Amino acid sequence: MGLQNFRTLATFSGFRFTPLVVVELASNVKEETITWLLSRIRDQQQNGGAELFAEQLGPSVEAQEKENPNVFLVGASWQRLLSGAEDVGLFKEYNDGSMRGFTRANKHNFKDFKGKVRHDLSDANLRTALQHFMPLSYFQQEKYSERAVLLRRLLSKGLLVQIFPLHEKEELKRLSFSWYKKVKLSLQPLDDIRHYYGEGQALYFGFLEYFTFALVPMALIGVPYYLFDWEDYDKYVVFAVFNLIWCTVILELWKRFSASLAYRWGTLSRKKAFEEPRPGFHGVLGFNPVTGREEPVYPTAKRHLRIYLVSLPFVLLCLYLSLYVMMIYFQMEGWALSVHDEDPTFWTGILLFIPSIIYAVVIEIMNLIYRYAAEFLTEWENHRLESSYQNHLVLKVLVFNFFNCFASLFYIAFVMQDMVLLRQSLATLLITSQILNQFMEAFLPYWLQRRRNKKMIRKVQKKRTLEDKELPLVEQVRLEADMSTYLGTFDDYLELFLLFGYVSLFSCVYPLAAVLVVLNNITEVYSDAFKMCQVFKRPFSDPAANIGVWQLAFEAMSVIAVVTNCALIGMSPQVKAYFPESETQLILWTVAIEHGLLAFKFILTFLIPDIPKHIQIKLSRLEFESLEALKKKPKKKKMQPLKREPSDGYCPV
Repeated sequence: MGLQNFRTLATFSGFRFTPLVVVELASNVKEETITWLLSRIRDQQQNGGAELFAEQLGPSVEAQEKENPNVFLVGASWQRLLSGAEDVGLFKEYNDGSMRGFTRANKHNFKDFKGKVRHDLSDANLRTALQHFMPLSYFQQEKYSERAVLLRRLLSKGLLVQIFPLHEKEELKRLSFSWYKKVKLSLQPLDDIRHYYGEGQALYFGFLEYFTFALVPMALIGVPYYLFDWEDYDKYVVFAVFNLIWCTVILELWKRFSASLAYRWGTLSRKKAFEEPRPGFHGVLGFNPVTGREEPVYPTAKRHLRIYLVSLPFVLLCLYLSLYVMMIYFQMEGWALSVHDEDPTFWTGILLFIPSIIYAVVIEIMNLIYRYAAEFLTEWENHRLESSYQNHLVLKVLVFNFFNCFASLFYIAFVMQDMVLLRQSLATLLITSQILNQFMEAFLPYWLQRRRNKKMIRKVQKKRTLEDKELPLVEQVRLEADMSTYLGTFDDYLELFLLFGYVSLFSCVYPLAAVLVVLNNITEVYSDAFKMCQVFKRPFSDPAANIGVWQLAFEAMSVIAVVTNCALIGMSPQVKAYFPESETQLILWTVAIEHGLLAFKFILTFLIPDIPKHIQIKLSRLEFESLEALKKKPKKKKMQPLKREPSDGYCPV
């Protein structure tokens, strides 16, 4: 389908334009509501519309009574998309090689812009620009209350089913082939991923690839260490020291690498857009002194009461339940050990691993259930901004997942001080969780999608001719509408966070942990790529400059790793031999070394710049030129706001 030669009114499978976005309303929506919404999409800007194209999708090959007729395809003219790219603050490469904010007036001075043919605007950028004009986010000059009423009515009453960008079949084929359809020893096509899915998804796959390569030195050292010295716990001191340096350096180098990617993609210089209130945010109408508009206002004190009197006690209760389940696990472990000691056979030897396997499965189930509860509570707290919502959700989930996954390992290491059991538990938890994740994230989605695709293709083949080798547009839209909705990179980063914890905290007692995580990440690349291309609807672009709050989460884990590894070193027989008479001196020396390593870690963080020097120079030069241009820019007369009819913001739901 491709947009390489984009035409404003090109005939496309019966449509007067190139469809970019699918909007599906509920089948019971009133006709007057549909008419009003379409008018908001199609009307000129001066009339309060978005000035886009919209057509209703026709029936499928074998139309059924239950088939929803209220599916609409939305597109835009080339000039309108350029206007949207400018409005959202898109940065592109200038002819002199610098990254500058895109403007329509200077579009020919940007690299790869020739005439009216699209070259450098990525597909993800086009859909971001189009999303900017969609009526559900278009009420920028009107009262917020009107936009909020529309969103709440459509969402709360179930009238708006979904909005998603349409896949580009030819682009997707090329990306799939270079990404996951061939086994290769090469880097991922990050630029192509960013071009198709946007910077947020590309940065996740970039971090996954970087994390995998960063684990290779740990894996190479871990294999011979495991083969020759895995029972000699005096030797794990060297591995623990290497672990301390490794987990600090890789995170600092990642910040430099991600900054280089973000600059190349034009998001490093991009100013953060003013955050509008979340669609789900509710409250009494009040006055916003910043925007000068009426919008819902919710008391901060009331939100804090919900957080500290409901959410916090709930999280603590869940942590207690996790601790209770952990103690049951230790009871099962003791029972299995007693059975094996009484009658040491092959089957009782297998029985020793059963408690850890059951506990690993229970951990995954508890994490899943808690995730839904955390989302419900965070939504109930009624956060005004999406960033605040995400920060509170991430904090809730990370605290519980960290405690649930690692509490038993800390107990075994520092209370029981049983290194053999620690190695066995770590190996069992890591392997079992990886098997479960691969089943849930790779095999199950692949099987479900193959069933769905075969059913659709069989239905289409009954009607289409032999010459028609491609799936018709109507069937493509219906097929994509039935696909799973991509919920973002939250779960993917969470999985990497826990794997990073397994490697950085206790891998010195189980050196093969890094090897297992490398193998897991390699399969993760292919399974995630397959899901993005074949299982999920295409998401809207997320113009990110870094991995956000997850960078802080990984850095916090690296600090905990310093403390943990120093404690493991202090407990080793090799170190204890230097303090045969005074355990207090051993503890004091361990704490002193731990504080020294933390100080070294923070000094290293300070010495390694987050942004490479050559990029800092380019950013400073651009800022200087912008200030000089601003001084020379003549002042414009203030334009009067456009008057609108009262009915412009009314939605007849």
